[in-house]
Amino acid sequence: MAAAGAEAAAAAAEEEEEAAEKRRLPPPGADPESGGDSEDEGDSDSSGDGEDEEKENEAEIQRLEEQLSINAFDYNCHLDLIKLLRQEGELVKLRRARQKMSELFPLTEEIWLDWLKDEIKMASENSEREKVYELFERAVKDYICPEIWLEYAQYSIGGIGQEGGIEKVRSIFERALTAVGLHVTKGTALWEAYREFENAILETAQPAPGSIPSPEQQQMLCSQLERIHTLFRRQLGIPLLDMEASYAEYEEWSEEPIPETIIKNYKKALQQLEKCKPYEEALLGAETPKLAEYQAYIDFEMKAGDPARIQLIYERALAENCLVPDLWARYNQYLDRQLRVKELVLSAHDRAVRNCPWTVGLWIRYLLAMERHGVDHCIISEMFEKALNAGFIQATDYVEIWQAYLDYLRRRVDFTQDSSKELEELRSAFARAVEYLKQEVEERFSESGDPSCTIMQNWARVEARLCNNMQKARELWDNIMTKGNAKYANMWLEYYNLERAHGDTQHCRKALHRAVQCTSDYPEHVCEVLLTLERIEGTLEDWDAAVQKTENRLARVNEQRAKVAEKEAALAKQEEEKAEQRKQARAEKKASKKAKKNRIGDKRKADDDDEGEWGREEEEQPSKRHKGDGDGLLLEEDMELETGLFGRSGPEKPDRPANQKQKASTSRKDIPKVLHDSSKDNVTVFVSNLSYNMAEPEVKLKELFESCGEVEQIRPVFSNKGTFRGYCYVEFKDEKSALQALGLDRKVVEGRPMFVSPCVDKNKNPDFKVFRYSTTLEKHKLFISGLPFSCTKEELEDVCKAHGNVKDIRLVTNRAGKPKGLAYVEYENEAQASQAVLKMDGLTIKDHVIKVAISNPPLRKLPDKPEAGRASQFAAPRQIYGARGKGRTQLSMMPRALQRQSNPVAKAENGMVQNSPATSSEPAEEPKKMSNADFAKMLLNK
Repeated sequence: MAAAGAEAAAAAAEEEEEAAEKRRLPPPGADPESGGDSEDEGDSDSSGDGEDEEKENEAEIQRLEEQLSINAFDYNCHLDLIKLLRQEGELVKLRRARQKMSELFPLTEEIWLDWLKDEIKMASENSEREKVYELFERAVKDYICPEIWLEYAQYSIGGIGQEGGIEKVRSIFERALTAVGLHVTKGTALWEAYREFENAILETAQPAPGSIPSPEQQQMLCSQLERIHTLFRRQLGIPLLDMEASYAEYEEWSEEPIPETIIKNYKKALQQLEKCKPYEEALLGAETPKLAEYQAYIDFEMKAGDPARIQLIYERALAENCLVPDLWARYNQYLDRQLRVKELVLSAHDRAVRNCPWTVGLWIRYLLAMERHGVDHCIISEMFEKALNAGFIQATDYVEIWQAYLDYLRRRVDFTQDSSKELEELRSAFARAVEYLKQEVEERFSESGDPSCTIMQNWARVEARLCNNMQKARELWDNIMTKGNAKYANMWLEYYNLERAHGDTQHCRKALHRAVQCTSDYPEHVCEVLLTLERIEGTLEDWDAAVQKTENRLARVNEQRAKVAEKEAALAKQEEEKAEQRKQARAEKKASKKAKKNRIGDKRKADDDDEGEWGREEEEQPSKRHKGDGDGLLLEEDMELETGLFGRSGPEKPDRPANQKQKASTSRKDIPKVLHDSSKDNVTVFVSNLSYNMAEPEVKLKELFESCGEVEQIRPVFSNKGTFRGYCYVEFKDEKSALQALGLDRKVVEGRPMFVSPCVDKNKNPDFKVFRYSTTLEKHKLFISGLPFSCTKEELEDVCKAHGNVKDIRLVTNRAGKPKGLAYVEYENEAQASQAVLKMDGLTIKDHVIKVAISNPPLRKLPDKPEAGRASQFAAPRQIYGARGKGRTQLSMMPRALQRQSNPVAKAENGMVQNSPATSSEPAEEPKKMSNADFAKMLLNK
């Protein structure tokens, strides 16, 4: 023992000498052996470069410090400043920077270890060692980290030469085993370090060779051996990795056989380890944040019911998911209801609000926990003030935290006394809460978050029921009604019930008379309550007055409702008239276009008459109809006419004159055929919003989509004039390539965002929608409006990254790719997003004041279903012309002579032609409407 103490003292002395030379931290990676008096030729150049780099670092340090003075919650800025200061070896500034960061955030394991190692290098005296001990104590409170506990224990071994040093080391090891000794994968290292320390003590206690130990030495040896036996036995009863190796080591070390009870506990721990292994393997194989795997592990331990293991698995999960408020809430709830250990519970609540300060529920639970464990009132008040400065993201959050604090203050008051310090503090807090919501919250959110004045209502209830101060309660309710609540019946009835319970009949009657006069939502209900009151307690005069008041009020209400109904009916009639006018205008426009087409047809006929040869050949042309078929049927070769959504091409007649052939070739011959097989929808994508001016779309798109897989065919759609219509079908060799192609959605092609969607027949799936972005609340994503149209993604990223790690930025554009002044910015977590809202809302960018809020898109309003009487006007045409509606090129140009045909060729949808069945011998009552493509076939084959 004495020899060990002497060795430790000598080692400490050597460390002190080394620390005296290392008052200034060397830059990371510097060679401690290199001197400063070298006379090499390159010294002048290297020193000049070093000076320039040092100046740049100093400027960057100053910039980071200024930025932190503006926004102290910039986590990344703290990290960059600490890294630079450590590189420059500025110990004083480095300590200050780390201290500030640790006050605002729990530090990660890596940050703590760097800090501790730097301080260990500088600790040469006993007083400085004590500071390092204090720093270790702070480090082990942030998270459960086996590496920090191991470093703490090993550092404490260096102080065993001091008084009580050995006992201090043992105390630290025992605390470490309590904290992380059950860690399945990392606990073994701590147990082994503890045993090595005790074995070293055993070696120092051994007597010199050949000497006879004294009774005291013999007792010390036996005691030390028992300690090591106990450590082995404790470890073997815990499910840890490599348990078999520990058991073999114990067998080799022990001179006596291992007791049966220890073997039994060891086998039981092995069985438990086998149950834990699937969960540990799932954690090893999962990607960060592993939340689902940790939750499954927690559920497993909760069923087992071991509080220490439940606490440890929660701590392990929180170390990797420290920004998940729900996980903190579940952990704190377990501690509050099951363990109920004051230090443990309050520490967990404190870490929760430091990690997720924007979550009001965690602050409320913290205040309740402090009250539950009897924390001093001034400490609870300080914690409440911190909560007010936490930067909640909703106005209602401030109402909730104020209500929780006021409930706490109310529970402190002894209402049996007429007046007390606690009662005055409660009233002062109520008044401050009302003013705070009116000034601070309303200024920030444009609303107080308490439209129903719930805090003032509770204040009035406290005054009436607990303080017997009905006069103050009436003043508060009068204030509530002046804030826009006088039109609601439920507010008046709430006040009436309070008066009924703690006031008098006169004030009840007065309140109800005012309610009858002011209520606009449910006046009948208020009138009924007034009549009930007078029926029970009123005189005849009171009854007559109430009846007259209610009748007059209800008469005015009915009159107002009738006027509103008339106004709505008039508006509805106007809308119907406007709809009828629009319908008539469309009909006239359609008729005029039809007449114009007929005139063009007559002109063409006259031209054809002038060309006798064409006319004669046309007369000699045999009939192209099947014998025995109906008049409306076409040949199969005509039925094979291939159409797109609007484009089409047909066979050229061999006996047309040259000029007619040239016209046909320029208008239809060069248009590609667009035929789609619905059975290949799974390997096909629909591409739209392309530029109409795109030259050779097949070549351009093939180069673009070949990166997704082998392209089988690209089918662009053209108009009947031969111009590209901006959309096409891309068919792949396999389904995997088609799914990968969906990732090119919104890619900018020739200045426009290209839309890529699955190939789905919307006539069969009318509810099919493709929208790749979330339409719900996303607390880690910001919505920014008011941006200048010239703002680029890079410029916006430079502004946003000052407040956290930006994962993605999306500038919202129209179909032409032009910006709309809107953007979505996604951060790594909710904390960074909430701080960005605080700092960026109202910021000016290029003379534009932007608005920033948490992304919460409003619900899309579904279109109203058409009324039964108007369904024939609007619903039927939508079904006739397909999911994309009636195109401009699908105007009806059918002569009346052709309308007698009973079974026209089925309409082509999405470029797919459907053959018609044979014509029935029975005449059709009403001919079906034909598409433009069907009419073109008839016109060309007539």
